[in-house]
Amino acid sequence: MCYIISNCSIHLNNLQLQITGGDRIRRRFLRFDVWLCLLFSVLLAIGAGKIANKILPQKYEEYKTEHKVDTGEVGGIADDAIFRAQNIEDLLSHDTFTVVSPGIEYRNKGAGYYKGYYMYALTLPSGERVAARINSDSVVNDGEYFTGNSTLPVGRIIKADLTAQATFLEQIEYKETLDRKDFYIDMVGEAEIASEDNFIETPVMIIQLVIVLITFPIFHTIGSKLGIFPYFFPPKNKKENEWD
Repeated sequence: MCYIISNCSIHLNNLQLQITGGDRIRRRFLRFDVWLCLLFSVLLAIGAGKIANKILPQKYEEYKTEHKVDTGEVGGIADDAIFRAQNIEDLLSHDTFTVVSPGIEYRNKGAGYYKGYYMYALTLPSGERVAARINSDSVVNDGEYFTGNSTLPVGRIIKADLTAQATFLEQIEYKETLDRKDFYIDMVGEAEIASEDNFIETPVMIIQLVIVLITFPIFHTIGSKLGIFPYFFPPKNKKENEWD
């Protein structure tokens, strides 16, 4: 009998602790005035985001135009005057060059990020493989997208120790290894531009966050002065009146 009573006492104590814990959890819920001000701020931020989404795409097109390089320059379209490299020796013996790749093979042999640059594993006509940054806007295809020959943008050699980033090599060499890891081909040059997502979505998110952070306390302060909401931090004169 004592054992049963003792167990009952323990269960009651546990139940009391759970109820107390539940009360504490309920007290952590935000007050109605906080939710209301937050709602107004979020609605305002959504409206600002929609306006920004209408303006920024046009700005992005202007941005792309400003960063467009001329034909024959590094990152630009390779005309007939640009040397067609066949192997690594050709790459190293010319200041600028281009590579002709079948279809979209240049994009399907592996890729990875090296110091923030996205690079492809490019297979040269000789079968040798090297890392290359490629400006896709300057790739010219002379036939079918998948079966024709793609003339890649004008490129140049950039000396770099690709082995310094093991993760990059794991990414780009997931099919086959690179034949040279002491340089990469830069086929972007001054044509480097931010992606559309980074140019538009990131600023919109920042704008919306700033609007919420600024307008939330403003809305609540206005409501508090009108007597609709309680103060977060009561004014000094209000505290003195309460003491009186």
